Amino acid sequence: MNSIRNLTDESYIKLSLEIAKKGTGNVSPNPLVGCVLIKDDRIIGAGFHEHFGGNHAEINAFENASEDIDGSTLYVNLEPCSHSGKTPPCVDKIIEKKVKRVVIGTMDMNPLVSGKGIKKLKLAGIDVKVGVLENECISMNKFFFKYITQKLPYVTLKAAQTLDGKIADDSGRSKWISCTASRRYVHKLRAKYDAVMVGIGTVKKDDPSLTVRLTEGRNPKRIVIDTRLDLKLSQSLFLNNHDHNIIVVTSKESKKKVGKIKKLLAHGAQIIYVKESSNNKINLKVTLQELAKINITSILVEGGSEIFTSFVKQKLFDDILVFITPKIIGSGLSVVNNLGINGIKQSLKVKIASAEKIGDDVLLELTK
Repeated sequence: MNSIRNLTDESYIKLSLEIAKKGTGNVSPNPLVGCVLIKDDRIIGAGFHEHFGGNHAEINAFENASEDIDGSTLYVNLEPCSHSGKTPPCVDKIIEKKVKRVVIGTMDMNPLVSGKGIKKLKLAGIDVKVGVLENECISMNKFFFKYITQKLPYVTLKAAQTLDGKIADDSGRSKWISCTASRRYVHKLRAKYDAVMVGIGTVKKDDPSLTVRLTEGRNPKRIVIDTRLDLKLSQSLFLNNHDHNIIVVTSKESKKKVGKIKKLLAHGAQIIYVKESSNNKINLKVTLQELAKINITSILVEGGSEIFTSFVKQKLFDDILVFITPKIIGSGLSVVNNLGINGIKQSLKVKIASAEKIGDDVLLELTK
């Protein structure tokens, strides 16, 4: 009986995860949450957190229920909240609705919630089970968990390179190293992250828009690291800034460029001033802290080589996505430059989390 129940519990938590994905791109800085209500071995309701500030998944499941909830089992991938925020506590509603059993994928790492919701449910006499498909549930909300525990956004470095490790030729041209299928995949990624980030060098060389065009999905915020405020308003970033979602990170010294600042602001850019490090570059750790303050929980860093090198050297990334295309060009611009490593024994080691073929390319997912 227990083994049958375990299989059933996993199936419904898996379903809650699939439902939770529907909120991708719309709920940040909140987590992705899905909820399923079961009664007499039938699904009587389901819901997900649809947008930031809106009802949580449990409440939507209650509102969508086809019959009385009393005596049902509630499945949810993340511990229900027990505190008042933009919405009332979900735990109170679960108790009020006389749910008999609650199965939770993983505890919430938010200090305001962690364990408190579970405790309150148990005190109300509800049968609670925690830790079903826990790894999958944690992975689903890796952006949220890092943001809520470290006050930093989750950082993914994304690179497209030739077989011999080049992201551009000697003249800096990089369009197009990867295949169409890989570029479409990247656009899907952009829709999942709160923001994409590039350095001013990439803007000057590639004139990217950094929007979602090859697939459906909302545009992320576009962040440019521009220490000296060299951005030009004629670049595609501004020509396509209809949603006013550009963030320019520059040095505090740039405050002197009053005229340029006024023009950037008039074109819908938000400017964040950060002190420089000893190497006369923007302090990336402080930059990430400032971006977290404006509720950016995840960043896809798309280049170029200089900014990649800085993130790797300072170990400020969480994972790396590398699209390897079967092309060889010999000389050119490398993905990462000098890290101050003098030998193989000192090399920065990463783990291959996954590998898959996308079109003509191979995508490697690497973690620290």
